[in-house]
Amino acid sequence: MSMTQIDEQISQHAQIFNNLKDEIGRVLVGQEPMLSRLLIGLLTGGHVLLEGLPGLAKTLTIHSLATAIDTGFSRIQFTPDMLPADVIGTEIYNPKESTFSVRKGPIFSNLILADEINRAPAKVQAALLEAMQERQGTIGVETFPLEEPFLVLATQNPIEQEGTYPLPEAQVDRFMLKVVVDYPTKEEERKIVDRMASGQPIPDIRKVASPQDILDARVTVNKVFIDEKVRDYLVDVVRATRNPKECGIGELEGLIETGASPRASINLTKAARAHAFLQNRGYVTPHDVKSIAMEILRHRVILTYEAEAEGRTNDDVVQKILDHVPVP
Repeated sequence: MSMTQIDEQISQHAQIFNNLKDEIGRVLVGQEPMLSRLLIGLLTGGHVLLEGLPGLAKTLTIHSLATAIDTGFSRIQFTPDMLPADVIGTEIYNPKESTFSVRKGPIFSNLILADEINRAPAKVQAALLEAMQERQGTIGVETFPLEEPFLVLATQNPIEQEGTYPLPEAQVDRFMLKVVVDYPTKEEERKIVDRMASGQPIPDIRKVASPQDILDARVTVNKVFIDEKVRDYLVDVVRATRNPKECGIGELEGLIETGASPRASINLTKAARAHAFLQNRGYVTPHDVKSIAMEILRHRVILTYEAEAEGRTNDDVVQKILDHVPVP
């Protein structure tokens, strides 16, 4: 397929995502970075973890996105007393017929809102692992496939808050992106106040896309061209999280306990393609890689005690790597 044909496909599918942005913008003020990262998750099939304080429209955004796509939506409110069966489902015994029947849990949908995921204990968080990685769920001895598109969009409060549990490392690594949601600007907050204090009901979200539109767009995203030099660049960025001294960033020596795995390189490649797609381009630039690398890497880099004692954060380390790895 020629670049002209790919560009035509990108223009056609990108318009659908522009419509999604516009439609969600009818109820959401600001938070454009969060919305664009959610769209990248949709385009790549990568799960997204949103971290931020309560009241920053995380849940509203995810629910609006599911409504605009006209797809299955399920919300799981995580609490400390939850059991794995509350997520996956369970077998129900029928004493009259002496048989068991399967009752599927809320994970068997398309867009899953895992709300305040770090308020549940580790065994419940681990119940999501099979669904997120293998796209299937096991209840008893039966395994059921999950319908595409399937995406876990989780929210969590900062771990310093009371009543939160840190996510297991294996769980965190299943998320393609970790997005830190910040406060709105002064102008945006003024718009929020004006809109919410008017007494007018929030507009209903219209259906502007279909699940098949999302699956078709994913095929087109995979055709976005990545030059060999850009591939080498993104691999260099990921490898710098494992051995910064070897990559010429000696000042980070001793600050990183564990770097990102090859899964990060794969996810960075997919996300860079999706980022280029949303910019209506058929090729990836180093800027695409740098734009999305923070969300790919910040939750995969584990710092040493020395780094934490110096007040370093994951974002500081990743930004230092992005500043020092040579751009082609």
